[in-house]
Amino acid sequence: MDNSATESEAQARRRARTPLPGQRVRGSRTGRPIMAALDLLGRRWTLRILWELRHEALSFRMLRSRCDSMSPSVLNARLSELREAGLLATRPGEGYRLTEQGLGLLSAVAPLDDWAKGWSRIAARALPRGR
Repeated sequence: MDNSATESEAQARRRARTPLPGQRVRGSRTGRPIMAALDLLGRRWTLRILWELRHEALSFRMLRSRCDSMSPSVLNARLSELREAGLLATRPGEGYRLTEQGLGLLSAVAPLDDWAKGWSRIAARALPRGR
């Protein structure tokens, strides 16, 4: 079997697994956009990867380090999914960076960060002393 056929088959399988609007995804037979987004963002490490890229492009090694040394195979799978979904891009020598779509997603998630900070302060006051 030639390498180009093997690579294109692997790419087709990966695309079939990447949640995209209009395709059947977890929670939706029709692939409603919100369900495709929730399926993609609900995958382990996906939001963390996006969050770590919010300020700068990062190499695979640096991204892995910032994500608590997740396994290289999981990081590679998530990066492939995020590229396929149009949220990440790569440039030689720059590493992985957010696309305009990725930046737009983080703008939508920013209010959640604000909420989480307030929640953290309230939760810290509610904890019994010495805990």
